[in-house]
Amino acid sequence: MNEFLEQFLVEARELVEQATADLLALEREPDDRASLDGSFRAFHTLKGGAGIVDFAAMAHAMHAAEDVLSTVRKGDRPVTPDMIGECLTCLDQVVQWLDAIEDSGELPGEADAEADLLAARFAARAAASEGAKANSPVLGTAPSSATALAVLQEQIALLAVRGEGLEGRIASAGRLAANIFRHLGRFDDAERIAGSVSESLAGLDTTSIARSIESALERLADKLSPSQIAPVAVRPDPLSRTLRINAERVEALVSLTGELTVANNAIGHIAMLAQEGDNPLAAGIADEHRKLDRLIAGLQRAVLELRVLPMRGVFQRFSRLVREMSESLTKPVRLTIEGEDTHADKAIIEMLSDPLLHVVRNAMDHGVETCAERASAGKPAIATIHLRARREGEHVVVEVEDDGRGIDPNRIRKTVVERNLAAADAVAGMSDEALVDLIFMPGLSTATDVTDLSGRGVGMDAVRASVERLGGRVQLETRLGSGSTVRFLLPFSVMMTEVMTVEAGGQLFGIPLDAVVETVRIPREEIRSVGHAHAFVLRNRTIPLLGLGQTLGWAKVESDSDATVVVASTGGLLGGLEVDKLGSRMDVMLKPLEGILSGIPEIAGTTVLGDGGVLLVLDVKELLR
Repeated sequence: MNEFLEQFLVEARELVEQATADLLALEREPDDRASLDGSFRAFHTLKGGAGIVDFAAMAHAMHAAEDVLSTVRKGDRPVTPDMIGECLTCLDQVVQWLDAIEDSGELPGEADAEADLLAARFAARAAASEGAKANSPVLGTAPSSATALAVLQEQIALLAVRGEGLEGRIASAGRLAANIFRHLGRFDDAERIAGSVSESLAGLDTTSIARSIESALERLADKLSPSQIAPVAVRPDPLSRTLRINAERVEALVSLTGELTVANNAIGHIAMLAQEGDNPLAAGIADEHRKLDRLIAGLQRAVLELRVLPMRGVFQRFSRLVREMSESLTKPVRLTIEGEDTHADKAIIEMLSDPLLHVVRNAMDHGVETCAERASAGKPAIATIHLRARREGEHVVVEVEDDGRGIDPNRIRKTVVERNLAAADAVAGMSDEALVDLIFMPGLSTATDVTDLSGRGVGMDAVRASVERLGGRVQLETRLGSGSTVRFLLPFSVMMTEVMTVEAGGQLFGIPLDAVVETVRIPREEIRSVGHAHAFVLRNRTIPLLGLGQTLGWAKVESDSDATVVVASTGGLLGGLEVDKLGSRMDVMLKPLEGILSGIPEIAGTTVLGDGGVLLVLDVKELLR
């Protein structure tokens, strides 16, 4: 695929997203001129781009949608949900075409028929809306001179762009000119134009053909009373300062930055060893290492910025989802979006779509009541779902909040027992908070009916697993009768991981700092045996205790002194890890396990230390299971 076509595909997808967002905003606020103009410009730009790369069917469909929006801009047609729906359907078709172009480099064979169908639907809508005023069918009527001139002016602009795809644009312009002549009743001119284009294309002198057809179209345009035509106002976008970079190049830079960090750690280790003697050179090495440390920290931040993306790309698609689910469930719902300019690592953005999808669908299906239920509860007829994102330190917080019925802890208790997911006596004394957290158990669903959307007991456990895979956490707050909030606490970046080093069984390990609650020293006499396990009490809470070295298969180092314990928490699990010695904190670039080590669930990955040794970074959740 050539670079020109790749650029078109990238820009086309961005335009589809922008048009979708503007159309949905226009549906909410029909008088929003900015959204109307924005959607019109997006379709207009899509049409022009499709024409330049010779995707005539796509250009045809975009032109039909553009015509509809143009009538709205002129005040000849109101904004209606049906009209918005047709435009969104057109954009869905564009996405399918773009996928096909990415796979094969060209539009599918049925694209012409699909474009004709879309154009016919738009024309039928226009006929229905104009029928009351004109009392005559719109389909099949001749275009006005004004419409013909506007179309010709666009074709002239496309022919002015030389280069690849010129032959297709010539043929398209010729067909269009011939059709205009036919509609104006000048059939001889139509046949002459069509024949001339066919003969000329056979000679392949495309540059001179383009000039001659361009000239012919201009002459035709002159005959169509240009003084009567107001030019289409398409405001040019400001020059972009964005530079598109291949993702593989960014990943290569990230990898090199990680290797540089490892090398810097090694220099730090050498500087520390050199300072053990009274050597002026050692002080110089240490000083230069501190400078290098600052420079590499700056490089890490700069590289990290290359990987971050705004939440907008994820959030925008939910406006469409909520609109369609609202119609299918007959539940009027308004979606509000905040913080769409909040940035996060590319890996976080890519992971976020599926978990958010499930949570939003749950809110629509389970959380939001029917119109009758909301009326009896004294709530507004239109429910509200809030989708928010914000930056908090080194974390990104994403929330989905609804004003629905909330979650009934007693219903969860009943469901858990009925499905044999837990014993009745085990859940009898649970707090409401602990019961609500059981929502994340595999196989648990409180839905009374199985639908296409939910109720099959698959979902919230997968949501938590997806978020925790990237070092995040999921929180759930609910207010019975008032609604629920699902909160994702995500790391801002997955490029670097901060760990605390510990020694256990004579080996060095890293524990992700996100999982560390605190470190404590516990007197041996306060450690109790519970069956075959051990536990200790910390601030009136019993916490299970694991000997880290023994758990991982290394020999226990006997000691009569107080136990050094790292209290860790992840995924709703809390436990203590007994270690021999606490080490330092460091930023590392985590690499996944490979080869024979890949089957060890307790190890999340590895990194290289400054002295050349390998640090095994622990998967705390697997240890605490």
